[in-house]
Amino acid sequence: MKIFQRTQRSLFGEILDWMLTPLLLLWPLSLALTWLVAQTLANKPFDRALEHHAQTLAQLVSVAQGKVQFSLPQPAYEMLRADAADTVYYQVLAPSGALLAGDASLPQPGVDERTGADAVDAVWLRDDELRGVDIRVAAVWVPLALPATQGSPALALVQVAETREKRSMLATEIVKGVMLPQFVILPLAVLLVWLALARGIQPLSQIEQRIRARRPDDLSPLDERTVPLEVAPLVASVNDLLMRLDDSIATQKRFLADAAHQLKTPLAGLRMQADLAQREGTSTEDLKRSLQQIGRASMRATHTVNQLLALARAEASGTRLAHQPCNLARLTMEVVRDSVPRALERHLDLGYDGAPPTAPGVWAQGNPTLLKELVRNLLDNAINYTPSNAAQPGVVTARVLADPLGEVVLLQVEDSGPGVPEAERELVFQPFYRALGNEADGSGLGLPIVSEIARQHGAQVLLEDAHPGRRPPGARFSVRFAALPMQQDTPAGGVL
Repeated sequence: MKIFQRTQRSLFGEILDWMLTPLLLLWPLSLALTWLVAQTLANKPFDRALEHHAQTLAQLVSVAQGKVQFSLPQPAYEMLRADAADTVYYQVLAPSGALLAGDASLPQPGVDERTGADAVDAVWLRDDELRGVDIRVAAVWVPLALPATQGSPALALVQVAETREKRSMLATEIVKGVMLPQFVILPLAVLLVWLALARGIQPLSQIEQRIRARRPDDLSPLDERTVPLEVAPLVASVNDLLMRLDDSIATQKRFLADAAHQLKTPLAGLRMQADLAQREGTSTEDLKRSLQQIGRASMRATHTVNQLLALARAEASGTRLAHQPCNLARLTMEVVRDSVPRALERHLDLGYDGAPPTAPGVWAQGNPTLLKELVRNLLDNAINYTPSNAAQPGVVTARVLADPLGEVVLLQVEDSGPGVPEAERELVFQPFYRALGNEADGSGLGLPIVSEIARQHGAQVLLEDAHPGRRPPGARFSVRFAALPMQQDTPAGGVL
């Protein structure tokens, strides 16, 4: 099967097409308008001459002894026949319609030229045809001192006509005088448009050269002040992309450095315990103890790797999972149920004390997998840092509280541990931060994961004392989500 790929378009060619196409379309229209204007201009001087001839002949019509007479002197006759390009015709008709002089075959004027007081002594111009040849006719009605006929004044008709050769020749000369320069101007205009457009897009080429000349590790923003206003939004978008790319690379570098640092200790412990187990003369008890240490070190390494992967997944905004309505109460109860065996091993009282899954206002928009990871890390943090023994078990409580107004839903995890000093409450959300003097197992990644997931869900995380004024004060983590309206609950899964 043949696949048709869309060809890459050139911005230079696109602009050039949009500039030259109207110009090439308007050029024939300009020629047509020039021809019409040339025809009008060519008619005017010859029309004036034709009117003058008609008025001159009209002055030769007279009445003598009650008869209409027309006498054409020889000089006047020669003037009419002196035109070498056109043939001139004339006609003089008496009021009765009798031919006094001239060519009898000249067509008669129309009705409009016979009526109205303004028709007398006025020269009427019209286009007509004589023996298949186009002519231009000038007609004038001459009033005579004769008795009126049927209530109308006695009018003699004088017409002078000529062919249109001179007019066509003059119109052609005008058109040539206008069109020929256009044949030179049009290519020159195309060339100037080409040069102007090439000069106008030079800033784009300069930006391209500046970007190509950069080192691979140079992610500094481009200077927006040296580019045209039309290109400034594009440069601003590129700068924003460079800034986000710089942050992403910095995060990856920090992640790799922190991961290498955190994995170094458990891996070194594994190697040391393996060396101890391989020594000669090692007793069975020593070998068993080394294997236990190897098991614990491998568990810590596995936990650290899992936490690092979870943090990387939470920070990877480019692969962000889709959000959907989630029942936070049901979701939290499921994570609490999964954490009970580990809490029992540490002699902790772990439970859920909050709104039931069927209560209104316990729904939030989010990703179920990431939200479970958030709750699980809060519970793991509380389990790791809450001292407990069989005689005096510690308490870890999770709850989901619904706002009566239905605007927010609050997720809380609190414990009866030593709490977090106020000076360190912002530091505990940084990767790999561990409070001094604390021997609890952990990688220092749980709370940074919580912070990143909450940020992706538009939620706020608050750390405070669970029991102010008491010793130990305990710690309470509160995550505030925007609540959704009541949703239809699902059967067994608990998360939509």
